[in-house]
Amino acid sequence: MTLEYFRNHCLSLPAVTEDTPFDPTTLCFRVGGKIFAIMDMEVFEYVNLKCDPERAVELRERYVGITPGYHMNKKLWNSVSVRGNVPDPLVLELANHSYELIRDSLPKKLREGIQ
Repeated sequence: MTLEYFRNHCLSLPAVTEDTPFDPTTLCFRVGGKIFAIMDMEVFEYVNLKCDPERAVELRERYVGITPGYHMNKKLWNSVSVRGNVPDPLVLELANHSYELIRDSLPKKLREGIQ
């Protein structure tokens, strides 16, 4: 998977914005101002995605390319490889899952404004 492909997928989701708040090469995607995906733009090897804690454990046991989130809360975030050892459709599904978890955690007023 390429960064451009992943980026286009994320930006196709409702109300998504992107920025580089930490440094010039760490790209973040947000919904309602909250991050749902983080990756390095120069070395795009994995993406950090939020995940349901029980599902996170199951995914880590099943895929060698899914590990506890690097520099993140290990219970709630996974680092997901984009180098071929996790199927691309699953990477996109997990990006959608992360987006939905963050969107659903937003205050009702913000959530209602997202179409």
